[in-house]
Amino acid sequence: MLDKNAVILLVEDDRVDIMTVKRALQKNDVANPIYVARTGVEALGMLRGDGFPRIEPKPSLILLDLNLPRMGGIEFLKELRADPDLESLPVIVLTSSNEPHDRAAAFEYDVEDYIVKPHSFEEFTSAMATILAYY
Repeated sequence: MLDKNAVILLVEDDRVDIMTVKRALQKNDVANPIYVARTGVEALGMLRGDGFPRIEPKPSLILLDLNLPRMGGIEFLKELRADPDLESLPVIVLTSSNEPHDRAAAFEYDVEDYIVKPHSFEEFTSAMATILAYY
């Protein structure tokens, strides 16, 4: 389980999915600080303090959707892993894409896991519990 002070960064543009992640975390008794970035550009800005307030301390976990405006999830991963200050941050892809090429591309950038978003809230909550069990 995450340390209670560990910060989570959710990179997601869909408001319903943002609410679902937050509800699933609450259902799993997680009250950690969670920051939300709606694009990869915004997430990098928050991590670097470039044009956005910097997230301090750095996130202990990044939950990343792949289908994002302006900068997709794979592009975000490429930028993240190329930055010496950010390259070691753990990332779990949490996406609706079950495409093999998306999965392969994500793992090229050393993601911790790749989870396809479940359709029911109960399954989503269970998936979040699995994620949290590792962190």
